[in-house]
Amino acid sequence: MKDSTYSALMYWGRRLGCHQKPERSFMIKGRQFPVCARCTGVYAGGFAALLTFWLITLPLWLTAVFCALMFADWLIQYLKIKESTNIRRLVTGFLCGYALTGVYIQIIIKLLEL
Repeated sequence: MKDSTYSALMYWGRRLGCHQKPERSFMIKGRQFPVCARCTGVYAGGFAALLTFWLITLPLWLTAVFCALMFADWLIQYLKIKESTNIRRLVTGFLCGYALTGVYIQIIIKLLEL
């Protein structure tokens, strides 16, 4: 990948609100991924929800559980109880991203019905 393309991806990762800490990001061929593991999971989960929304709609209670899992992972790490891992950040981010995107889609559908 060209340096200019990589720089642009890193720029957009920052613009999307990611802290981009290297120790919390995946590396590909020695280069840091443009967003951290948790943001990667959130974006991947959101994309998966867009693709599968018509097949799988989560109940609201499960959406809350998935979001709570990501928050709990963050809080446990923030309170220095236990350091999270990039895989756990990815998984909890994916679950939360999937759940929230499903809620956003439902809200948009309801608004369009008005």
